[in-house]
Amino acid sequence: MQSGESGAATHRFFSETGLAAEVAALVEPALEDLGFRLVRVHVTGGDARIVQVMAERSDGTISIDDCETISRQLSPLIDVRDPISGAWRLEVSSPGIDRPLVRPSDFEDWAGYEAKVELKEPVDGRKRFKGRLDGYEDGEARIEVDLGEAGKAVLGFPIALVQDAKLVLTDDLIREALQRSKNKMKKGSAAHDGAGLDDDEEE
Repeated sequence: MQSGESGAATHRFFSETGLAAEVAALVEPALEDLGFRLVRVHVTGGDARIVQVMAERSDGTISIDDCETISRQLSPLIDVRDPISGAWRLEVSSPGIDRPLVRPSDFEDWAGYEAKVELKEPVDGRKRFKGRLDGYEDGEARIEVDLGEAGKAVLGFPIALVQDAKLVLTDDLIREALQRSKNKMKKGSAAHDGAGLDDDEEE
């Protein structure tokens, strides 16, 4: 089931900490102005830091040209606001196939595929769960997990309790990601063809 693009389900529940949080607060509005969504910010390194910004369009796609456009816009913005002391380098990338899940809608969009979920607090003595995503409902991220002798069960975790979540790279996920990419390309090609001149208008 696909989630809609309106409402709280498309707002990020994941929040960075420290310097990454400062950068995220700075770049997220700029990305939205460009027509993209922030997925995640990582800041690594010591004297020469690497600022990695994961972004995507609302349909989950992003091209190399998009990454270059974003980089050209964000670099001077970070320079001017100067949240990072010392040298730094900006990297803009896609979330990847085994992407992090940062919005409630991600649990809907990738329902049926394996994921790892880490909670902020233990539930029944566990903070980490791995299983098949079962969507998002009533404020909860749902995942089917193997409970050993008790068998498989679908567990729901309040989205505010989720610390981290990420898809697991499997053959099924790779096939689905490739198929979605092909479908996006076909739609883009069809839209481009439809924007052309009529036969009697061509030069």
